Order: sequence, then structure tokens, then C-alpha cells
Amino acid sequence: MIEIRLHGRGGQGAVTSAELLAQAAIGEGKYAQAFPSFGPERRGAPVVAFCRISDEPIRLRTNIYHPDLVLVLDPSILRLVNVSAGLKDDGALITNTKYSCDEIRKELGIKQRLATVDASKIAQEELGVPITNTTMLGALLKTREVVPVDSLIAPLDKRFGRIAARNINAFKRAYKETEITNS
Repeated sequence: MIEIRLHGRGGQGAVTSAELLAQAAIGEGKYAQAFPSFGPERRGAPVVAFCRISDEPIRLRTNIYHPDLVLVLDPSILRLVNVSAGLKDDGALITNTKYSCDEIRKELGIKQRLATVDASKIAQEELGVPITNTTMLGALLKTREVVPVDSLIAPLDKRFGRIAARNINAFKRAYKETEITNS
């Protein structure tokens, strides 16, 4: 089973990202679940979402405390939340930032695999808004192909309709532009 924790801010699409990833996994014949963890937060407040993907039925119904992957949609979250808390030793942190992997590794003291991409810039250029959810899915799949890249196209198309092509372009561009370093 692969467990993924997503950090973002309300309205940025962390929950949508988890759902899209789960839909892609189900489309590939896997089992998946996606769910948020938030209380009375408002738009802009930090939120967490979770996604599990497995070849076997998933019986767990808890938050993910020891993720294989952590996806950070908003760079300001890095200074507010310990996003690497519980990250498995062989796990990876994927973050939206304009800084290099070396700069982020030094700042956070992270020892695990690290991936960075300027998803805000890509989203602004491709979508016209700095909403990074679909963009960051490209970075996630570049870091670890939890589902085949093409399996996300149908869920993106269904979810975003007339603006799906722009989201798919942002997704593919982030896949190409993501920088990855090992510990």
C-alpha cells in the first residue's frame, strides 16, 4: 500500500488532488481512498488530505501518520507545519517552491528523497491562477509513479471539463520540470 499526505490551504485543491489520484488508481484496477482532515477551517487556512492506493482492499480508516509521500501544494506551509513529520525513511517530500532541492533540504533538514517544482509559476502561466493541485500531481508522478501518468488524463478531463486541457498541460509541464534529489 502507498500512503500519501497532501498539505495545502483551503481552496487550493489538496482534497481534489487526493480524489483525482484515487480515481486514477481505481481506473487502473487498484483500490484507493481519498479523504480530507479539517475542521472549521476557512479558505486559505492550512488543510491536509490523504490518499491510499493498494492492490488489495483497504480496511484502514485513519489519517496517515507515516506517509510514503508528502505533497506540499503551497510553499508557505513549509514554515507553518512540520510537513516531513512521520515521513518514512525511504519516502519522498514533493514541494511547490521556487527554490532548489539543495536549498529546501538545507532549510528543512530533510534526509529523504526530495522533489521541487515551481508549481505556482506553472499554474499561473498555464491556468491563469496560482491553484497548484493538478500541477503538483505531475510532480508527484515524476517522483514516484504510483499510477501511470496517462491514467490521470480521464479524471482530469471529467473533473475540469472545458478547462481540462489547461490543467493537463500544467500537469505535464510540472512532470517535466520537477527536480529530484535523493538523500
